[in-house]
Amino acid sequence: MTRVAAVHGVLPPHRYEQGEITDALAAMRPQRDAERGVLERLHATSTVDTRHLVLPLENYRELNGFGKANDLFIEAGVQLAEQALTGALATAALGAEDVDLVISTSVTGIAAPSLEARLAGRMGLRPDVKRVPIFGLGCVAGAAGLARLHDYLEGHPGQVAVLLSVELCSLTLQRTDTSVQNMVAGALFGDGAAALVAVGREHPRRHEFAGPQVVATHGRLYPGTERALGWDIGDTGFKIVLGAELPELVRLHLGEDVRSFLAEHDLKPPDITGWVAHPGGPKVLDALVETLGLPPQALELTRRSLTQVGNLSSASVLHILRDTLALRPPSPGTPGLLLAMGPGFCSELVLLRW
Repeated sequence: MTRVAAVHGVLPPHRYEQGEITDALAAMRPQRDAERGVLERLHATSTVDTRHLVLPLENYRELNGFGKANDLFIEAGVQLAEQALTGALATAALGAEDVDLVISTSVTGIAAPSLEARLAGRMGLRPDVKRVPIFGLGCVAGAAGLARLHDYLEGHPGQVAVLLSVELCSLTLQRTDTSVQNMVAGALFGDGAAALVAVGREHPRRHEFAGPQVVATHGRLYPGTERALGWDIGDTGFKIVLGAELPELVRLHLGEDVRSFLAEHDLKPPDITGWVAHPGGPKVLDALVETLGLPPQALELTRRSLTQVGNLSSASVLHILRDTLALRPPSPGTPGLLLAMGPGFCSELVLLRW
């Protein structure tokens, strides 16, 4: 089975209290008193206390047009990607030349050549490294990327593979959009990156690593939910599509999917000793706890991440996996579950063995 060798998360240097971001957004988007009240209420109830942004807060006033924002995504994204990958490889005591596959994911900017291609020369990745850049999976890509990395290593069991996530959500800011959906997004999302290094079951050093093994994966698309989550892309860039029905979709579908997936491995939700869940937002997390009958502490590290850094899209679940290993490592040999949801509407489940 695939073995996680290292996970490393990074954040940009500009850290702000939620209230500072609320005031800045309100100043950028002059609103009626009622709209300002909605903005303040959404920010106050998001459970987010602080976030890291790729730009100083005052610089977002100058962020006019998709081209300028995307140029910043490439410039800053390469820097954060290099920090994340350098840190993960150092933790695993592997070199860039050891990497056989890089899966990179982002849904907050577009780059061709992709970010990992721009990193290859400056980091010393081999010229024959296999590359799979992914766009469009959004928040689910941290889990789906690990699942596809596992698929690859099952076919190449002696190799090393990397999952690289860079999400600069603040660069998608839509200053003229006063919709509730845009205000919710402005209350939740932060910037960050992460890299995960894994090895196949025949890698000579696989027993040296303390990370979990990937046992199995499961992905599911839910028909008729395409407008629940995603982007509308126009002249000003990425405009959020964020349906109010998301918590209800979690209640309708995810509980059944998780239970049936675990049952295939003779497991039930109470058997899981470590839940690594994407922090979609407080209502989504409440729905997840409710539908699976989880104790409140099961998602403590997920809620902690949401409070401290916000929703980092695909990078969040990797940050939470890192925190789980560092702060609350489950007992060796016990089962864990990593899960996330994203545009489609879809979910991805990754069964782990700690």
